[in-house]
Amino acid sequence: MAKKQTKTTKKTSKPKSIKPVDSNLPAPNVPKLPPEMEKKLKDLKVKLDKFKDQVLDKFGDYIVGITLLPPEDPKILEKREEELKQIEKQTGKKQVMPSKDDINLLVVVDDTTSKKMTKDELHQKFSTIITKIGGEVDKHIKPQSILLTDLWQNCYDAKYDLNKLISMGAPIHDTGMLAAIKISEIHKTMVLKKFEKYILSYVLAGSLTQGRATPTSDIDVWIVIDDTDVKKMTRLELKDKLRAIIIGMGMEAGEMTGIKNKLNIQVYILTDFWDSLKEANPIIFTLLRDGVPFYDRGIFMPWKQLLRMGRIKPSREAIDLFMNTGEQSLKRIKGKLKEMGMEDTYYSILTPSQAAIMMYGLPPPTPRETPEVLEKIFVKQEKMLEQEYVNILKKNVQVRKEIEHGTMKELSGKELDTLVKNAEKFLKRIDKLFKQIEQMHNEKSINLLYEEVVTLTRDVLKLEGIEKAQESRIVELFEEELVSSGKIPARFTRDIKGVFEAKKKFDAKKLDKTDIENARKSSSVMIKFLIEYIQRKRGQEMERAKIRVKYGEKYGEVILLDTQAFIMHNIDNKEQQIEKAEIQEDGSLGPIQKSNFKELEKALMEKKFPKRVFIKDAIFEDLKNIFGRDVEVLLHY
Repeated sequence: MAKKQTKTTKKTSKPKSIKPVDSNLPAPNVPKLPPEMEKKLKDLKVKLDKFKDQVLDKFGDYIVGITLLPPEDPKILEKREEELKQIEKQTGKKQVMPSKDDINLLVVVDDTTSKKMTKDELHQKFSTIITKIGGEVDKHIKPQSILLTDLWQNCYDAKYDLNKLISMGAPIHDTGMLAAIKISEIHKTMVLKKFEKYILSYVLAGSLTQGRATPTSDIDVWIVIDDTDVKKMTRLELKDKLRAIIIGMGMEAGEMTGIKNKLNIQVYILTDFWDSLKEANPIIFTLLRDGVPFYDRGIFMPWKQLLRMGRIKPSREAIDLFMNTGEQSLKRIKGKLKEMGMEDTYYSILTPSQAAIMMYGLPPPTPRETPEVLEKIFVKQEKMLEQEYVNILKKNVQVRKEIEHGTMKELSGKELDTLVKNAEKFLKRIDKLFKQIEQMHNEKSINLLYEEVVTLTRDVLKLEGIEKAQESRIVELFEEELVSSGKIPARFTRDIKGVFEAKKKFDAKKLDKTDIENARKSSSVMIKFLIEYIQRKRGQEMERAKIRVKYGEKYGEVILLDTQAFIMHNIDNKEQQIEKAEIQEDGSLGPIQKSNFKELEKALMEKKFPKRVFIKDAIFEDLKNIFGRDVEVLLHY
């Protein structure tokens, strides 16, 4: 490649904001070397510095790092030499034989901003020029070039050999990336050696993988620990124990490598990581989007791919992804032909439409159903959208269907232009609709949250014997009857007060979005606890109201409610028979009628369980009539 051509691709002659790292050969504070060896090392340093300066002068801040690789194993060199001799013999072409005197260098090139060339073209260009520079400085300098995206792709493909080589190398120029790889790889090796059976993923993240790194950037790594088979300690104990040791290893790795950048280590147990993923935690989604795995046992990469596909939904991240898909698709449409163009205009307005329906609170409908659902909810029901925008979506669906079925043979440029303009118009209006939906949710959500907390608190108080609880006394009764008695943790007092305070602000029209989010977050754990408390209490009451019997080889149950009993035959059978009967004053059962699960569930929700269950002669006789004379009543089952 001519010199004139290469100069046009150079961004700067030398990076201004980067302080190159000089070679660490010879290292300071080492025993004095023999004069011959000292001269050899000085000569090597001069050659490496010359090579580095010429490469940086040519390509500037495209160069992420240059490192001296460890010499290759003599056995590998010997084997490669034999292979090259065979090729030379077969082809008749002279081959360049490897030598123990070869100086192996690795040059990492930042290709993340390149748009004018393909990756192959870019790699070929850099590799050719860098190899030439190496040969001109010294025939034994053998530089290898790799694109930064290819380095990350190796990690995505679970190929970590190059990371290991970099960790053993001696950097002669580094913008911060080589140091991050070096300390992370060494730290990972230490962690896996001690805790391999617990480690699911070791991921490099943060500014380094987002293209915002500086030589002083912190090095962020995330470690996911498998806590699904913990038996000898609690999950929290496992996390704390491993975290303390792993962070200690991070400090040790920093001392070993001499790298001063702070190594930030985040340790997650799998169950917490999964909960954060379900809750659409922005930090977790950022980690999945930008993180690069240095070790993965099939956990991180599947989640990363699912996030890329937009299949982790209907979280806010997934909704945003639908919107982004529309915007990106709309940009691509302007340069595509009929089928590709039709697909992109179709999805550019379909997926945001589905996202709007999801944001409203419904599951995403099928593509065929989307226009009708959009029309029913936002045009007719909520009156938040004009009919013309639904018609745009219907037209797109119709055109795509006609192309798919072959009734429309081609799409003219004018028709395509109309579709694109309508899609642009549609997306602007859908963006406004999103704001409308969000405003509507803000207005409704605090009332719904307040009603949910009040209802749950009343239900809990009712289970504790307080039948009627005035709304104005809910917080007071919550503290007196539940918290003071130790039935509910004291920390939830602050949460219920926060919900009531948010409701007062809402009524006074002083509530903002931050208040709503704080109320939601603070009350979510309390709501979950109250629901579980009710379920446990109801379950205990139901167990006291059950009579379990054995007749022959089968088992049955009779559930005694206030005035009604439900009889279940052969409870081990999936299609079991359910009957009901009224409980008479003498304790016997009235006429037996057919019933079903739906009726039983309704009765369990509405009727009260008796505090004590007594088996009288009358009901025992009924059990014999229902299950047979050999029926046995089971105790303490």
